[in-house]
Amino acid sequence: METRARPLSRMPVSIPDDMENRGLAKASGVVRLPAHIAWSPPYTYDLGNRRSLRRCYARVMTEGLDDDVRRFIDLDVLVEVWDDLYLSPHVREAWGRWLAQRGLVAAP
Repeated sequence: METRARPLSRMPVSIPDDMENRGLAKASGVVRLPAHIAWSPPYTYDLGNRRSLRRCYARVMTEGLDDDVRRFIDLDVLVEVWDDLYLSPHVREAWGRWLAQRGLVAAP
């Protein structure tokens, strides 16, 4: 009997419509991510530490909902660290297209 693996379902990538609103309040310092994002360690990230920030951003961009992205992702900081983020291909493609459409990064 042949078995077939089902493809893993992917969560849709959240990019809120108001992401470009620089007036949105952003998290800073040491943050604890909500359980629906950080369901395994690490749970906290120091946004003042570039390595920790990159890991936090990748996790929020992959697992976060619109409200999480609004709170934890600073668009100006995202552009600074974009090339150094380790993202799943579908997340990088969605965000890369969105950022490129706004002239914030080179087109993928």
